[in-house]
Amino acid sequence: MDAAQQEATARARELQRSWYGEPLGALFRRLIDDLGLNQARLAAVLGLSAPMLSQLMSGQRAKIGNPAVVQRVQALQELAVQVADGSVSAAEATDRMDEIKKSQGGSVLTGTTGQTTNGSGAPTVRRVVREIQSLLRSVAAAGDIIDAADSLAPAHPELAEFLRVYGAGRTADAVAHYESHQN
Repeated sequence: MDAAQQEATARARELQRSWYGEPLGALFRRLIDDLGLNQARLAAVLGLSAPMLSQLMSGQRAKIGNPAVVQRVQALQELAVQVADGSVSAAEATDRMDEIKKSQGGSVLTGTTGQTTNGSGAPTVRRVVREIQSLLRSVAAAGDIIDAADSLAPAHPELAEFLRVYGAGRTADAVAHYESHQN
């Protein structure tokens, strides 16, 4: 690699660090290790071609152009944390990766940067919502959460709505719910 290529790669990795918190090569290698994947499987789950994944990892390309892919990366990062802390088994992780692969992504509150914090370092609304969803879904299956919500609905309709939206609903709906209840 000549000096110009090395400089372009270093610049791409710095851009990745500012957009995604770290160079994508490091991030993707960690996901591969933590989730027991190979590069081809990671590319498939993310919805990227293997060559595109390789270019992002090596710094030949800086940015993930598709916001849905950025959201899948975020979902895999959250899944890797859950696998590491034991709240999700390897078998459950495989099923969740299949769900992530099929996801089209919702609205991206942070733009296409992939950041999980706003400029002040505070978590984004989406990140907070995903943490709430992960916590609820680690305690019970969606069907059980809906059953609990149905039981609570007559006496505690707001709590029942919370359980339905965060425990069994889509992230975009939960974000809208969260934003409507701030203040």
